[in-house]
Amino acid sequence: MVSQQRNTALDERVRVAPNAIADQAILDAAYALLLAVGMRRLNMADIARRAGVSRATLYRRWPNVQAVLAALTTREFAALTRGAFPPSGRTSRAELVASVTGFVAAVRDHPLLRKIVDVDPEFLLPYLLQRRGTSTTAQLRLLETALAAHDGSIRAGDPAALARGIWLTAWPFVLTAPVLADEDVPLARLDEQLGDLLDRYLAP
Repeated sequence: MVSQQRNTALDERVRVAPNAIADQAILDAAYALLLAVGMRRLNMADIARRAGVSRATLYRRWPNVQAVLAALTTREFAALTRGAFPPSGRTSRAELVASVTGFVAAVRDHPLLRKIVDVDPEFLLPYLLQRRGTSTTAQLRLLETALAAHDGSIRAGDPAALARGIWLTAWPFVLTAPVLADEDVPLARLDEQLGDLLDRYLAP
């Protein structure tokens, strides 16, 4: 009887294991596939196969490929955002400018963004023209926190408005700077220009 109970428990663990896989593992599988084939060729069957789960399990967590991609891009850019900006406290202008320019370079070089820009740039259009993404909202909040708690080296102004001004200044350096960079003016020099723009914008 004990042996039978153990076997039953083992069978149950084996049966539920595919459904117990973490969301992050599924997103990891989707990430690997996206880098290999791009967004337009990505489908739920391939994601499920790569992650080692059934399609039913995948559909219980996300309704379609677009939802998987939204979760994946949010995860990747949120990870960059969390490590990019100064923690709350007495933030200096120099720290904030360095954080923003470093964040811009990190996002611009991220393999996920590079794949999207190279193969599926239309994915970005709704987030540029129609609605604000989750990652953008998180970035603005962190900027507002830093702007609201500074050491006097940043000019007076509404932190929400200043944060949006920074975001609007910085994002062309993520998406358009690679088009303008060349041997005469490489990306590093363009990032220096961004730093100068932000420093002048935020100076008292």
